[in-house]
Amino acid sequence: MCIECFSEHARITPLRQARACLEQHTQYICGTCGRCICIEHDPNRGLQRWNFPFTSVEIALLYLRTAIYSTKSSCGIYKVVAANGRVSYKIFKDTHDAQIYADKHKDKTCDIHNPVIEKEYQQFEGTQVRRLTTLEIEQYVKEQKSI
Repeated sequence: MCIECFSEHARITPLRQARACLEQHTQYICGTCGRCICIEHDPNRGLQRWNFPFTSVEIALLYLRTAIYSTKSSCGIYKVVAANGRVSYKIFKDTHDAQIYADKHKDKTCDIHNPVIEKEYQQFEGTQVRRLTTLEIEQYVKEQKSI
């Protein structure tokens, strides 16, 4: 597992529409393994990708590093259960942010004191946040297809 981005596969992300994401979005480029993680700000929602709900803790973990980088603080993954029983996972900076979410979403429960996973803030050399070049995209997509 990569000590920086917490992934066992250096080309696992983007998960959907990889080429489009790599071409159109700003990427966090792991300085340790080179994995690209979408860190684009969504102007319609006012959020970054890591703010969205995830269907599994494993998928949330793939985006946890971008939350830590963006907030420059420790972050955790919290389990959220909707009134209809649907389970999702959200990344929050701390229990305060998890509490704000819980207060706004009364139809959901979230154990704000027990993140499923929590990781400390740490800086890494070689990390970059930028758009990829065409050559980098081609190489990344080629490597992604081989896993």
